[in-house]
Amino acid sequence: MKITDVKVWLVQGIKYNWTLLKIYTDEGYTGVGEATNWPGSPIVFEAAKHVGQRIIGLDPMKTDFIWTKLYRDLNWIGPYGASLCAISGIDMALLDLKAKVLGVPCYELLGGAYRKDILLYANYWFTGGGHNEADYAAQARRVMDAGFTGLKFDPFAHTNYFYGEDLASNLTLTAEQQDLAFNVSKAVREAVGPECDIMIETHAMLNYRVAVKMAERLAKLDITWYEEPAGPESSQTLRAMRERIPSDVAICVGERHYTRFGIRSLLEKHVCDVIMPDITRCGGPSEMKRMATMAEAYNVLIAPHNPNGP
Repeated sequence: MKITDVKVWLVQGIKYNWTLLKIYTDEGYTGVGEATNWPGSPIVFEAAKHVGQRIIGLDPMKTDFIWTKLYRDLNWIGPYGASLCAISGIDMALLDLKAKVLGVPCYELLGGAYRKDILLYANYWFTGGGHNEADYAAQARRVMDAGFTGLKFDPFAHTNYFYGEDLASNLTLTAEQQDLAFNVSKAVREAVGPECDIMIETHAMLNYRVAVKMAERLAKLDITWYEEPAGPESSQTLRAMRERIPSDVAICVGERHYTRFGIRSLLEKHVCDVIMPDITRCGGPSEMKRMATMAEAYNVLIAPHNPNGP
């Protein structure tokens, strides 16, 4: 069997664009995958088209060979970013295709079923109201009523740091903004009770001092994890933060880390308690499985990340 074509589409999805792709073969089998990343959707779209052309004529059943070939071929432009998003989508589509050929679910290709139940948390549940204690509490209760046992949110979103014109000044928070972030989080904890998991997201947008200070305050709320107190650029920065953030506050990072090679220093430095590779960035399902096995050797939990398409 040979790959004959790879088609890629950039479509308007929920919240932002989705980059979807489909692999075709000379025996009629097809596989679908997703390479979504945002911002930068047009870059990923073009990367996926280029990467797709590089696998024409190859045997789609050789999934590990194709992954390694693409990773090594494209390593010249960096072992991360748009090229890895494209590889992630290709890997996903190849596994889908291979599972169809073998007549099994995709999970059988990754080692078979392991658990009957997994923990699931809700995100973007807080967008229907204002940034105040009452609205957050009311929306959090609706999440619990829907059956979720965990929820994640960014209590610092009121700083508008994603879209502010002066991004540098938005990396800090005034005393009033810090109080609001804490009070909103406290209202959520009181609304959902002590048994619900609460994950606090920072999007790596706080400066060092504020990130540490807010972790100290939020520790009082028994949060499940504190996500991305620093960006992916330096594991040493995270090491310094780990030494200052209370030990009972778990640190979660990884949605912007690519491949097992990208998380190696995080694990070796013991800077995180939870690793969160994104399925459309990290290298796809095959690489996420390898990253999970690697994390297991360091007794680090894995919480797969993906807020994108279907």
